[in-house]
Amino acid sequence: MTRDSVRYEITLRRAEVDGVSVFYREAGDPRRPTILLLHGFPSSSHQFRDLMPRLADRYHLVAPDLPGFGFTTAPLNFDYTFAGLSRTLGAFVDALGLKRYALYIFDYGAPVGLRLALERPEAISAIVSQNGNAYEEGLSEGWGPTRAFWADPSSAHREVMRGMLTLETTQWQYTHGAPQDALLAPEAYWLDAALMARPGNDEIQLALIADYASNIALYPRFHAYFRDRQPPLLAVWGAKDPFFRPEGARAFRRDLPKAEVHLLEAGHFALETHARAIAGLMVDFLSRHGGG
Repeated sequence: MTRDSVRYEITLRRAEVDGVSVFYREAGDPRRPTILLLHGFPSSSHQFRDLMPRLADRYHLVAPDLPGFGFTTAPLNFDYTFAGLSRTLGAFVDALGLKRYALYIFDYGAPVGLRLALERPEAISAIVSQNGNAYEEGLSEGWGPTRAFWADPSSAHREVMRGMLTLETTQWQYTHGAPQDALLAPEAYWLDAALMARPGNDEIQLALIADYASNIALYPRFHAYFRDRQPPLLAVWGAKDPFFRPEGARAFRRDLPKAEVHLLEAGHFALETHARAIAGLMVDFLSRHGGG
């Protein structure tokens, strides 16, 4: 039996923290180095279903669903801002007793994870950024309508943003830029769309879209953290991402000269088509920088 054919169990769990019931997936031996995997919009920990078994023989993997996503449940008065998501993540990490870990950051998971790194830099052993942007030059022209919404949150611009929440748009995010011969699992984008269609979830997502500008305002602090702490960083990027350009991956080298950058022939959801390649890059990188 080859190493790649061995399958490792993913356990589904819940943690009650800060008034939130956090659903998360866990795999691997907790005595091994930990990787905290943070999903993006509009997905959940489900996006790591193919990656986690490929790493579980070497690492302890923890992938929570952020409030407003997946199967995590939060009270009606939850603070649906990126600061609020980061506070809950910090409480979650504390509840699990995680003291030191590598971060895997993707899309929304990037500003959430980097806010956590600002608060507890000593906890971060390494960072893997898969289309997890932290630089202005990484933002594509596709952010134009969102920038217009930030500048003028009128009902007209709000309705444009509501179009981001449809099944058609979600499917497009998965398929755009993916290899033409790739067989994308349709349950991934159907699950995302179904969860977003729950009553009230549209308002949660619109609130987070409106607050995303606060992440860009933090970019200088993220850059200062990189310069001051020099965390080992692997940027593995779907080069055909319609939202986060390859320039965002290369920009890490400005503050982290030793950052390792790999551009893949993939789209935004690179794990859907390149889980094996990303796992291989992570094992090589983390074996040198993050244990294992």
